[in-house]
Amino acid sequence: MSLENDIVLRPRFKIELKKNNQEILSVFEEAKKTQKDFIVSRVDDHVFIKIPKADQHFWSPQLHLEIMEIDKNSSRLFGLFGPNPTVWTMFMFFHFIVAGLFIGFGIWAYTNWTLKTDFAIQLFVAILMIVLWVALYLGGRLGKATGRDQMVLLHNFMNSLLYSK
Repeated sequence: MSLENDIVLRPRFKIELKKNNQEILSVFEEAKKTQKDFIVSRVDDHVFIKIPKADQHFWSPQLHLEIMEIDKNSSRLFGLFGPNPTVWTMFMFFHFIVAGLFIGFGIWAYTNWTLKTDFAIQLFVAILMIVLWVALYLGGRLGKATGRDQMVLLHNFMNSLLYSK
């Protein structure tokens, strides 16, 4: 998977590995104890790799890995890059609020238009919601660009553990 080209909102990837999932999970468990460059945590077949608190900023990404056993000698790794779950939830909340207000004020403006009453304020607010949505979109793009270097670091760290032996 190339991270140098285009980064989507929450990039996902899948890798087929020629090792048992327990072997791979134990590599991450060992890395948790032997290195201090990343925060590695594990819950069952899920591994979370984060940037240390001292190096984190608002848009710092984290890498979520799910390592599933295919058979005794192979496994499948599913990876997902994303922002801190709190940041992601807040960002999605803002999107839903803007969309809800756009729909509400759009309906209100249409109703006033069909009743032949003044609808300028409702139309203005609906258009303002479009502007806010564009601002949220641009903010998300800026956040991705800000977290790109750390995303590459997380990806390289994962690869160094998976392909070191």
